[in-house]
Amino acid sequence: MKAATFLKKNSFVLGLLLAIVVSDFLISWWNPMVSSRRFYKNDFTKTLYHHGWSQSGPVFFGNSAVTGAYIEEKSDAHLVEMGLSYGKLTDLKGILSHNLYQIDSELVIGIDVHTMLDPLETDPTYQWFKPWYQPYVYTYRDYFRDSGEEFARNLSKGSLAYEPRWIDKELYPGRKDDAFLRTKWDDYDKRFGAMTLKDFQDNLDALQWIIRYAEEHQLPLRVVWMPWNKGYADPPYMTSLKEAVNNQLKTADVPVLDLMHTYDPKYFHDLVHLNREEGAPLFTKEVDTWLKSLGKPSKSSSIS
Repeated sequence: MKAATFLKKNSFVLGLLLAIVVSDFLISWWNPMVSSRRFYKNDFTKTLYHHGWSQSGPVFFGNSAVTGAYIEEKSDAHLVEMGLSYGKLTDLKGILSHNLYQIDSELVIGIDVHTMLDPLETDPTYQWFKPWYQPYVYTYRDYFRDSGEEFARNLSKGSLAYEPRWIDKELYPGRKDDAFLRTKWDDYDKRFGAMTLKDFQDNLDALQWIIRYAEEHQLPLRVVWMPWNKGYADPPYMTSLKEAVNNQLKTADVPVLDLMHTYDPKYFHDLVHLNREEGAPLFTKEVDTWLKSLGKPSKSSSIS
């Protein structure tokens, strides 16, 4: 009796709540952040889009430094370029632990000066950040607002047309001048120059998790230290960070290719991105040659 009275008194609120839950379920099923070009796409979704929505394959994971440097279509290794804007090893752990992608045959990880910075903000729309209980519309509220405003503007003009959102990743043609690079270095130093190993702990832990994952799944794991423009000093934390990372990799017998200081400044677009015209082809060829030299998956290591 009490339950019936409660339902009767609160029928409107309960009905509204049910409508919200059902609506959010239907929108989640539609998944417009992936399925509709009306909405912004993050770099993980762009990777899937450009590979026919396949969610498996050999992978070259990293941040935008990997996107800029590794030319998948010119590579003999045929790795899926999974460079993510502001991507970190904690993101790779999120992808694997949520079963969002099945990496097979080989996993290559590109680590640059930013890949393991815990405080570095990343793209909040990556799928692994959404808690199961958080409403879909709330999670992507900024992009619903953006597309909704566009829809309202065009509808007021009697049109249902829309501008398809950009579906390609950012590449890095040409070279920035020294004034820009100096400003960029100063900005990096101001934001991250005082970082110590405690500011990398989450990503160091993620690296250990990934090493265990690779061992458990018999997945060949390789690591590349991504190029840095050696016309400028390394970030102060890099010596201790490289030592900590390389110790983990050496213990696990993970092959490592160190290209951090290999390329002259003329091959860079900025401090961390190789330019597309000259730097990226060199990098792609060098990585191909190295992977080929490893032959079949082995326990050999090449840490330098």
